[in-house]
Amino acid sequence: MTKADIVANISEKLGMEKGDVQATIETFMEEVKTSLESGDNVYLRGFGSFIIKTRAEKTGRNISKNTTIKIPAHNIPAFKPAKVFIEGVKTNVEVK
Repeated sequence: MTKADIVANISEKLGMEKGDVQATIETFMEEVKTSLESGDNVYLRGFGSFIIKTRAEKTGRNISKNTTIKIPAHNIPAFKPAKVFIEGVKTNVEVK
């Protein structure tokens, strides 16, 4: 499912204009991004959490030059689904 599919589905269900729904979704995504960039996690009860994970410093390899490189510690955004969300997927989605 793409963002356009989500916009179309919400627009159809709520009877709103697609442009208004798209603006709302883009604003929501921008707010989540801004919050994470400022160091704040975003918690959506019953859905999940957008959190910041810290990756430790590690040693990597540059295969083409056959040298080792140091990869510094850094933060990455992550999504952690809520228990209700996980259970819904477990019970409703067939294993492939």
